[in-house]
Amino acid sequence: MRVAQETPVTTTSLPRGRPPKRNGPWSGYTHLLMARMLELKREPEVVFWVFVFPLLLALGLGIAFRNKPSDAPSVAIVAEGASERAKSLLEHSQRQPSFKIQMQNAEDARKGFRLGKYDLVIEPDGKSGFEYRYDPARPESVLAKAEVDDALQAAAGRKDAVATTAITSSEPGSRYIDFLIPGLLGMNLMNSGMWGIGFALVDMRQRKLLKRYVGTPMRRGDFLLALMSSRLILMVIEIGLLLVFGMLVFHMRVLGSLFSITLLGALGAISFGSVGLLTASRAQKIESVSGLINLVMMPMWIFSGVFFSYERFPSLIQPLIKALPLTALNDALRASILEGTPLLHQWPRVLVLILWGGVSFVLAVKWFRWT
Repeated sequence: MRVAQETPVTTTSLPRGRPPKRNGPWSGYTHLLMARMLELKREPEVVFWVFVFPLLLALGLGIAFRNKPSDAPSVAIVAEGASERAKSLLEHSQRQPSFKIQMQNAEDARKGFRLGKYDLVIEPDGKSGFEYRYDPARPESVLAKAEVDDALQAAAGRKDAVATTAITSSEPGSRYIDFLIPGLLGMNLMNSGMWGIGFALVDMRQRKLLKRYVGTPMRRGDFLLALMSSRLILMVIEIGLLLVFGMLVFHMRVLGSLFSITLLGALGAISFGSVGLLTASRAQKIESVSGLINLVMMPMWIFSGVFFSYERFPSLIQPLIKALPLTALNDALRASILEGTPLLHQWPRVLVLILWGGVSFVLAVKWFRWT
């Protein structure tokens, strides 16, 4: 009878002093974040749209709205009746000597006014006075009417009852470029969060990359959180470049602390990154997510005060405008950068950003589809 021999079991001993390497609860998130940052090196267009484009936009608008004397009003005088008297009074007026005056017939003058060539049209009224044709919806037209009337009345002999003095003020902090740069910063954080995350996510889904991730022991939350964190790293560079550019080129003064500005930028990046995740959680095609992103961003482009103050809109919709995340971010950045307002005094705006980011991320994790 043959006895079966047992095969000896060999064990490999671990090196002494080196415990076995274990994956921590955040190891998946860390590897995903590093992989995402390496992917950005293969996307050179990201460098332009995230870093270069905001600087070019700030430079162009800053030059267009730089401190310079206002343009002389363009005035057309209808060549009828006492039109030569109006021209003579304006040309010899000491109150406002710089007018661009052209003599035109009635048809050409009105046509040029409709096309924006002239700010104001002066027509003799058939007696000894004049009629002003202006558009109350055009600020330059309203200003031209006021300046021309003041110049004509002063040249005709009117004396001011009260002596007044005008002092111009264009100090840093009160200029348009000071209002613009925080708005551009908020807009860029919104664009990079929405397009950089939402578009990239749907692109991976369309190329069947997400389908391959299903078979890995990766948590859904780690994957989505890594996408958002990659934008946080870019956010620090965005804020630094735009603020340094504003200080060096336009001598903008930053009164708030860098910590509070960076924290607000991080909250904005997280908030818009979460909204971008939500818009792309179920979209199957690039065209679909592009439409959704534009649908979400367009109201904030218009109402949130990027290029002009949202106070111009009716008071009835002001609460809705202030509830938008871009409005809260722009107001918080302007208060911190231009006024040095502490974060504690801006808790309503911070709360708006936290609510948008938290609710959107929870819904994105719940509704997210790999395929």
